[in-house]
Amino acid sequence: MVRCLLLPLLIAILGSSTLAFTTLPSSNTNNPTLSTFPTTKRVSPIITSTTPFLPRTTTTATTTTTLKDVTSNLEIVGLVAGQENYGLAIVALGEAFWSFAEAPSLANAKVIIPAAIAAAILIGVAGPMITSGVAGSVGVGLEVATVVSLLLGVSYVLRLLAPYSPSAKEICFLGLLFALAGFFSFSQNLVVNGFVTLPSLPSIPLPSLPTIELPSF
Repeated sequence: MVRCLLLPLLIAILGSSTLAFTTLPSSNTNNPTLSTFPTTKRVSPIITSTTPFLPRTTTTATTTTTLKDVTSNLEIVGLVAGQENYGLAIVALGEAFWSFAEAPSLANAKVIIPAAIAAAILIGVAGPMITSGVAGSVGVGLEVATVVSLLLGVSYVLRLLAPYSPSAKEICFLGLLFALAGFFSFSQNLVVNGFVTLPSLPSIPLPSLPTIELPSF
């Protein structure tokens, strides 16, 4: 009878010890080597946009920047060339009245005529056009000022070449220097700022010099 009671007890002890040393399947999904059951990975759906990718266009920004640069350049040209334009008119009138005041006579009054006409054109026509800030008006104003300064310089040269002058010629020579300075300044602004395009000279091919090979030692 004792044997019958001990036999189930031994079977229960052996069964519990066998379960203690048996590796049970782990539910840890972080280490796939310890898991014996297949796991499923949840994949989030990928939402694709049907709107095509449109690159940014910088045409508007570039155009705005270019317009700002052109406007700023015209303002600088108008400021500098406008001062030179009005300055030349004042110098021409000052020289004419100074020469007339040295020898006031009806014959010497003719020195005022070229200066008065040039000053009227420079102040009334060329000046407002140069300082307008509009590309077309600035170009025309510079052209008018260039022609007037050239003609004014010619009148000074004729006075200097005259055999007799009631007034001193030194002041006339000073007016000629101002007229030449105005002419070169106005014409330079026309060319540099693109109002007038000069014709390009044809390229002349130059002959190549012969090469002389020196003996090696």
